[in-house]
Amino acid sequence: MSNIVAIVGRPNVGKSTFFNRMIQKREAIVDAVSGVTRDRHYGKSDWNGSEFTLIDTGGYVEGSDDVFQQEIDRQVNLAIEEADAILFMVDVETGITAMDEAVAQLLRKTAKPVFIIANKADNGKRTEDAVEFYALGFERIFPISSINGSGSGELLDALVTELPPIEESQEDGLPRFAVVGRPNAGKSSIINALIGEERYIVTDIAGTTRDSIDTRYNRYGFDFNLVDTAGIRRKAKVKEDIEFYSVMRSIRAIENSDVCLLVVDATRGFDGQVQNIFWLAHRNQKGIVILVNKWDLVTKDTMATKAFETEIKKQVAPFTDVPIVFVSALTKQRIYKALETAVAVYKNRSRKIQTRKFNDLMLPIIERTPPPSLKGKYVKIKFCTQLPTPFPSFAFFCNLPQYVKDPYRRFLENQLRENFDFSGVPIKIFFRKK
Repeated sequence: MSNIVAIVGRPNVGKSTFFNRMIQKREAIVDAVSGVTRDRHYGKSDWNGSEFTLIDTGGYVEGSDDVFQQEIDRQVNLAIEEADAILFMVDVETGITAMDEAVAQLLRKTAKPVFIIANKADNGKRTEDAVEFYALGFERIFPISSINGSGSGELLDALVTELPPIEESQEDGLPRFAVVGRPNAGKSSIINALIGEERYIVTDIAGTTRDSIDTRYNRYGFDFNLVDTAGIRRKAKVKEDIEFYSVMRSIRAIENSDVCLLVVDATRGFDGQVQNIFWLAHRNQKGIVILVNKWDLVTKDTMATKAFETEIKKQVAPFTDVPIVFVSALTKQRIYKALETAVAVYKNRSRKIQTRKFNDLMLPIIERTPPPSLKGKYVKIKFCTQLPTPFPSFAFFCNLPQYVKDPYRRFLENQLRENFDFSGVPIKIFFRKK
């Protein structure tokens, strides 16, 4: 699990440029995650061995000038609640504006570390101008240039020393199953149905759950921790961008789990927001079980389940080897089956294959269907092994790893899935020089 760092500030100060530079262009900072939420707002960064999750609140401000202020207030409050450190970006070129002062006023209430990034300090004169931002009441001010990256090293050095130490929450060694999904899909109802008590307040208001709470589940031969993702904490008067809230909260729960139980509201379908959370779990290499909840409310014919399943598999292709369980938290229909499936996926995720057995199986398959030749060159795979990672990942050693393309990678993954049970688990395949 990594710390969360949020970038806040009024529109057009350069937050997205800075964000893109942080997750893509510095050699020390790795793993830009695209396709999650909206392409550029969530990324993993690493500086001097300290990893953190970076969130750019910038892209979520929509509408005309008069609603900007409410939107920014909402995002800043969210960052104060959820992030471990806050990067407050201002623009040296324009100096302090009324909107900057409003953001600063909100940030002064938090005890969390706040760093002012005085952006567009492209020359000595502008760097000197950055001192005016001390008037906002914060000690840590870093003049930087998002465009060319100058000054960002000093900022990152200061940031990583202020981030709280990562708590290892897996001392008990128990598997952690996170219940995730969009607000009001029935996450808390499912946990209540499982543990057989009203542990969580359940209402029709989206986002009643306040914090991610762990519940030890130890019965019927199962023993694991259940984590309910928090919904929405504040019910602000402004129209809330629910997607931003639920994704920001889901990030924490997903990163800190082994298997994600993704709750889908059967009456709403597998929509964009649910897909975002699915890919978030997939990119974090977590086991996934899709629970279609409120199935008792759907008018069904004999083909309903099949049609719903086909639709979901179409949306999650090419990763279609995912168990889908149709449940009802209200009637407790198939709730036990959901647990059994989650435990099976956990076992699949920790499955280890002996190197000899793996080679005996895969090498004849590769010989029958070798990688296609490229520019007249032939790829020869001589040896393969499973890597010692917490999730299934495999290395194939060959003479020309750079010539192996994605379709062949998918072919090998399909062969693996046909021969070993990796249902519900993303698989990573690497080609390395022998």
